[in-house]
Amino acid sequence: MLSDGFHDVPRGKIATIVTDLEMRAPQLRGAKLPEDLAFSPLDPGVPEYRDLFKRVGQDWLWFGRSLLDDAALDTILRNPDVHIYALEKAGQTEALLELDFRVEGECELAYFGLTSALIGCGAGAYLMDRAIALAFGGGAKRFHLHTCTLDSPQALGFYRRSGFEPTRQRIEIADDPRIAHGYDRALGPHIPIFDP
Repeated sequence: MLSDGFHDVPRGKIATIVTDLEMRAPQLRGAKLPEDLAFSPLDPGVPEYRDLFKRVGQDWLWFGRSLLDDAALDTILRNPDVHIYALEKAGQTEALLELDFRVEGECELAYFGLTSALIGCGAGAYLMDRAIALAFGGGAKRFHLHTCTLDSPQALGFYRRSGFEPTRQRIEIADDPRIAHGYDRALGPHIPIFDP
């Protein structure tokens, strides 16, 4: 348990506040699919998944899947209880929706995000409606996710407007991927870099 007050973050690390959220019954907005987009299941190979993961999440320093070797990532992608969907625009995947049903009765919104090509067009609300329908349609009694302060400043509000309720907060300290994992140092400009 952390005491009240300030706590130094070691150099070369990043600290984030993680908020866990959940939904116990579907709450759909009725969002329409924007005219020039297509929603479909995605059966990506490792290279295709890595490309989409990077394009959606690199500005927010997503690194979870990037740290997995190809065999470990392929094991997740091939698991029948992990379902991946995408939004496409002009034949290019521009959004990632990854639902994890590996815990019976639950669905985790493992990854959810849009590339900059879809921000502001209503695609996020539509994709969330699909996520909620698929989670509860797949037998989940609890649909949950976590977001953090590395993510878009709009993320937490978006999830709450979508019907998710916060259940707890945690602090996560991890290696800064721009230092430890070769990410471009220009990424995540909202998070300062402290070299060791």
